[in-house]
Amino acid sequence: MERLKVNLCGIPIDNPVIPASGTFGYGYEFARFYDINLLGTFSCKGTTLEPRFGNPTPRIAECPDGMLNSVGLQNPGVRAVVEEELPRLRQVFRKPIIANVSGFSPEEYAETCAILDREEQVGWLEINISCPNVQGGGHAFGTTPEAAASVTKAVRKRTTKPILVKLTPNVTDIVSVAQACEEAGADGLSLINTLLGMRIDLRTRRPVLANTFGGLSGPAVLPVALRCVYQVSRAVRIPVIGMGGISSAEDVLEMMMAGASAVQIGAANLVNPLACKEILEQLPSVMDRLGIQSLYELHS
Repeated sequence: MERLKVNLCGIPIDNPVIPASGTFGYGYEFARFYDINLLGTFSCKGTTLEPRFGNPTPRIAECPDGMLNSVGLQNPGVRAVVEEELPRLRQVFRKPIIANVSGFSPEEYAETCAILDREEQVGWLEINISCPNVQGGGHAFGTTPEAAASVTKAVRKRTTKPILVKLTPNVTDIVSVAQACEEAGADGLSLINTLLGMRIDLRTRRPVLANTFGGLSGPAVLPVALRCVYQVSRAVRIPVIGMGGISSAEDVLEMMMAGASAVQIGAANLVNPLACKEILEQLPSVMDRLGIQSLYELHS
C-alpha cells in the first residue's frame, strides 16, 4: 500500500512496522504464524563475533505494563548466523533485514559488521552500543559521546551499508550521544533501548533476576521513548527509528509524529506473536480516522 511506504537511510520499505531485535529471533521462527513479508523489515537477534551463552537464569521478570529481561546477548556468533541462520531465513523472507550487532570493543564491533556487510540479505547494520566497554571499565559504550563515536567510527571504516546506532536511554543527555554518532558517520539512529530496572522477590528478599538488574520494556516506557525521539530527531539530520512500548497502530503514529521515520516493536511480540501483523492491518483505518493520507506527511 503506497500510503504506508517510508524511506530508511535511502532504502525504501513497504511500511514502517519493524519487529525489534531480541523479540523476533532470526525471523523464520515467526514465519509459521504469518507471512513475515508483510513487514517493512525486521531487526534480527543481537549478534556478536563469538558465540555467547548469555546470563544465568532467571532472566525474565514481569512488571506492571512491561517486563524486565537480562538475557545477556545469547547467540551462536556471527559465523553461525551467516552460515546457518541467514540461509534458513532466505527461504521465508525476501526483503533486506537489519542485522543487529553487539560487541565489547570497537574492533569487535567492526569485525562483526565487516562479516555481515558482505551478506546481500543484510540491508542495514544496527549497532547496539548498550554493551559494556571491557576496555573502559565496564560502562556501556552508549553512555558517553566519546565512546559512542569510537564504535561508530570503527564500524564506518569497515562497512559500506547504512549504519543505525541503537542508543540507550540510561544517560543524562541522549542528544549529545546522538550528535556524536551522526558526526562519526552514522546513517541513522534507533532509540530507545531498554531502561535499567530491577524487581525483588518479597519471599526471598532477593532480586528476581539472577543478574540483579535488567532492561525494562513494554508500554510503561512509551512516554520516555517518545520524549527521547522528539529531542533527538530535532537535533540531528539523519533518520530516527523510534521504539519503546509500542503496542498499537495509534502508538506507531504517535511515535512518527514525535519524529521517527519508522518504528520497531519489541515486547508486544512476546505477548502476542501476531502483534506486528495486527498493528499493520489496523494502521490504514487509524490513519483514515485521523485524516492522515500518507505517512510521509508526518515529516513534511
